[in-house]
Amino acid sequence: MSATPPNALDVIALEYGYRGVERAALTDLNLTIPAGAFHALLGPNGAGKTTLFSLITGLSRLQRGAVRIGEADIERQRLQALSHMGVVFQQPTLDLDLTVEQNLRYFAALNGLGAKQAKRRIAEELERFDLSARRGERIRQLNGGHRRRVEIARALLHEPRLLLFDEATVGLDVPTRQQLVDHVHRLSEEKRIAVLWTTHLIDEVYETDTVTLLDKGHVVGQGTCRDLLQARQATDLKQLFGRLAACDYADQAVAL
Repeated sequence: MSATPPNALDVIALEYGYRGVERAALTDLNLTIPAGAFHALLGPNGAGKTTLFSLITGLSRLQRGAVRIGEADIERQRLQALSHMGVVFQQPTLDLDLTVEQNLRYFAALNGLGAKQAKRRIAEELERFDLSARRGERIRQLNGGHRRRVEIARALLHEPRLLLFDEATVGLDVPTRQQLVDHVHRLSEEKRIAVLWTTHLIDEVYETDTVTLLDKGHVVGQGTCRDLLQARQATDLKQLFGRLAACDYADQAVAL
């Protein structure tokens, strides 16, 4: 009998506070994402999503608790943990003056891919995202949707087991945003890549997704979206969050 593979992500009893701020940014947060699962981290601005993202990616040091990517601890085995992770940040990080292919080649080199492997992986991801014809275009020539596709393709080059998205659809129009959300869901299912998708937009969450609802640093709901709706007899996530959270999330969600 084969051993059960480790979870893609384990966040254990995480707590974090900022100096001079009375309320903790995160309090006793636990989160588990198995291999191939799509997990949405949902909450209003200021809920603690970006703080959690920074701790998982190693941009901020842990104060209390643990984060493991696979079997690698983010504090003690940082390089090993990061090698299993692909990240798409809220703020674009592509070099606007380089071409699509040059951006990808640079990232591949940073991650230790040899020239032959990099060429193969770049071709595969450009084809997956329908970007092959744009490989020679400079990033500044692309619209927002195509730039996001390049960033996702870049995050996949080293074949990570976990993909992290921090409000990755901010600034995109609704059709482009929905296309990206649909694509990442298919990618998770087909390639068995675990996804942590942080957002404050409830229409980016499918009923079959596992969800962590975060408010003021506290987990106020966790489970599959469908089960949470049934348990609270809510018709949608907007209503559910309004019942669970201390803030009036329903008002914030009206424009979504």
